[in-house]
Amino acid sequence: MKLKKIAKVLLSCVLAGTLLTACGGEKVADRPSNNFSGDAVKMGVLTHLNSTEESFGEALNNIEEETGSKAPKHLPKFYDSLKLMQMGLESGDIETISTYKSVANYLLARNDKFETIQNDAFNKIRDLFCFAVRKEDTQLKADLDKILEEMKSDGTLDKLINDYITSVDKGQEPPAVDIPKFEGAETIKVGVTGDLPPLDLILADNSPAGFNTAMLAEMAKRLNRNIEIVQIETGSRAAALSSKLIDVVFWVVVPFGNDKIPADIDKPEGLELSNPYFQDNIALIQLKKDK
Repeated sequence: MKLKKIAKVLLSCVLAGTLLTACGGEKVADRPSNNFSGDAVKMGVLTHLNSTEESFGEALNNIEEETGSKAPKHLPKFYDSLKLMQMGLESGDIETISTYKSVANYLLARNDKFETIQNDAFNKIRDLFCFAVRKEDTQLKADLDKILEEMKSDGTLDKLINDYITSVDKGQEPPAVDIPKFEGAETIKVGVTGDLPPLDLILADNSPAGFNTAMLAEMAKRLNRNIEIVQIETGSRAAALSSKLIDVVFWVVVPFGNDKIPADIDKPEGLELSNPYFQDNIALIQLKKDK
């Protein structure tokens, strides 16, 4: 199945106010700048939609101070795609990438220039992955939560995690996934970014694959609804959802186990989150040092 790809859309006026406001309603203009010294490490991060680079950096600074880290502070730079972030690392625009353990394993298996970094402050951060829907779509959220609970209870979710994340052979791509179609059934449009392989994955031939797509195939069967996958950019997630270009989007994460990161740091107004379906720890990647 080929993806329907949409161009990056501008955030609506409704969301503009949110994006210019930090968590808790504090205006970005009122925030102090990060107190990073000249030797701060420039770190690539996929765009967070309810914070700025400065406010996100403050959260990281708080985490490092709490753990007593002796390492240099990190200065975040937002990217709208994983590809651009990797290019930034290889060109020297940034010195490290913040991603997840499963994604780091995927990237290191395909690029021998990369290595992971041990960082006690960041490696302990765990995020919960969810679906996001429009706030008014209460029935859709209820349906998603119900199906997710069923898949947890009967072992289907654990099996998909094992088959598409845990036990994937090093360097091998997970297979493309065919999502069933039901004649005359309602269609749900789901946005994917391709920026979290092997979770949210788009193959070189533009076919959807990976864990999230396998999950959608199973959910389509249980919901008896058609699912259309729409490729979007990470920075356009909320705008695509609010403008009804899509009905559901992956790539919404909730910080877990660390109160130094606001729970709504990647949740603009007008969105509701499903119950979580996966969790993973933060991993940092850098270019290998010359021996």
